[in-house]
Amino acid sequence: MNYAKTVIFLADDDEDDRYFLRQSLQEVYPSVRVVEAQDGSELLNLLDAWSQQPAPQPVHLILLDWNMPKLNGLEALMAIKASPWLRHIPTVILSTSAESTQQNRAYRSGASGYLQKPASYAHLNQLVRSVSSCLVGAAAD
Repeated sequence: MNYAKTVIFLADDDEDDRYFLRQSLQEVYPSVRVVEAQDGSELLNLLDAWSQQPAPQPVHLILLDWNMPKLNGLEALMAIKASPWLRHIPTVILSTSAESTQQNRAYRSGASGYLQKPASYAHLNQLVRSVSSCLVGAAAD
């Protein structure tokens, strides 16, 4: 598979979490382009600007933190799934919580996945490999 043209959008208000996710994504797939946002509102603005480019590359995956200011992950997810341009993009919620009611809300709102943030970098790499092979791989082929 050619990951050179793969684009992943990542929204998380925690700078360290964004850093480790980006590092893990680029370690697993060095040529993946990661576009980062600090919250759901900034993410939607970046996605809108991306779509306005003359020939935008397809977005293969969106990763959303559940707890963010301005527009949280669930609110951003609902906006993504309401958009004809964005609704087809696999969107995964990441959270420190494993609460089943929260997971159910995410899936009912259109999430492609709900994953608990791992405690170690090694587990983060495993998570990135799993998500990428299941969701990005299908979209990039």
